[in-house]
Amino acid sequence: MKINRFGKAEILNPQEITLLFTEGLVKPRDRAIFGVCLYGAARINESCTLQRGDIIGTRGVRPKLIIRACNTKGGQDTREIQLHPKLKEFLESYSCELKGRNPHLFPGRHGLGHIHKGSADRILREALRRVDLDEQGISTHSFRRTALSAMSDAGVPLRHIQSISGHRSLAALERYLGVTEQQKENAISTLIF
Repeated sequence: MKINRFGKAEILNPQEITLLFTEGLVKPRDRAIFGVCLYGAARINESCTLQRGDIIGTRGVRPKLIIRACNTKGGQDTREIQLHPKLKEFLESYSCELKGRNPHLFPGRHGLGHIHKGSADRILREALRRVDLDEQGISTHSFRRTALSAMSDAGVPLRHIQSISGHRSLAALERYLGVTEQQKENAISTLIF
């Protein structure tokens, strides 16, 4: 995983996200894999190991993404995450390509098993080069950090974010959250004594 000078995967800005998902990630499968990481705040391995049945939703029920405990870091609890409309769009576009009996949502080479996280990393590197984004610091983990930081910036309570991210403790979650120079400036400007 590539990391920035502070030892963490870079947080993407809205322009970088738009560029990557419109011009960098050219295949519906690739947008779906990284869409799960961004709009589901999932780790790359959690995205790669999803099974077709892990996307659920029937009439009258909001669609959900299931991240099974056996696929989480440390075999933690299974998580259910509401499907973001953009992720739903990516998955619907990709579903037209799914063939065969492989139960994995993102089949591996020759339709066997699931795509490997190393292959996903290569796909991201190619997408970054395609749109001329600096690869240093941006990794597959950047999508997860971006999602968690954006929720925090929007004022979502940390306990709610924790239920989505699957972190065991708030301290572990807080290490993920990025703080921008603008946020620090805004915090200082609240001091009006």
